[in-house]
Amino acid sequence: MATEVWLPGLLMVVGLIGIVVPVLPGLLLVLGAVLLWAWQVSTPLAWWLLALCAAFYAAGVALQYLIPGRRMRRAGVRTSTLVLAVGLGVVGFFVVPVVGGPAGFVLGIYLVEHGRSRDAATAWASTKTALKAVFLSIGIELIAGLAIATTWVVGVVLTT
Repeated sequence: MATEVWLPGLLMVVGLIGIVVPVLPGLLLVLGAVLLWAWQVSTPLAWWLLALCAAFYAAGVALQYLIPGRRMRRAGVRTSTLVLAVGLGVVGFFVVPVVGGPAGFVLGIYLVEHGRSRDAATAWASTKTALKAVFLSIGIELIAGLAIATTWVVGVVLTT
């Protein structure tokens, strides 16, 4: 198998894993793999498929922030809560690599909401909403990554 196929394929697999296990910028890595392939193959079809993949990437990134954020605001989770939770998520990522980021984010939601409402049930409801939003965001990003990967596979088949 030629380098222009297996190297982007390997990068794509690593990127897809990076979407589920948030250590790497997974979706960006998947798009970068298609860019590498298009650059190596350098056919008009490859560049058109890269443009299509870039559109999938842009849609995935936009939807990943719009849909979960809207649901969280609808559930009463304030933007300031999200900002503080993201800060705790960043700290958590460095304290406990890999799982510390999401755990810190969720813990941050709970602590801020508990401090604001002084009610554990309300804080837990907001935390559950935040967890659903995190999983929805990962799902949207994964769907975009799989759409990019599928487009790349079609491109590989058509150019060989």
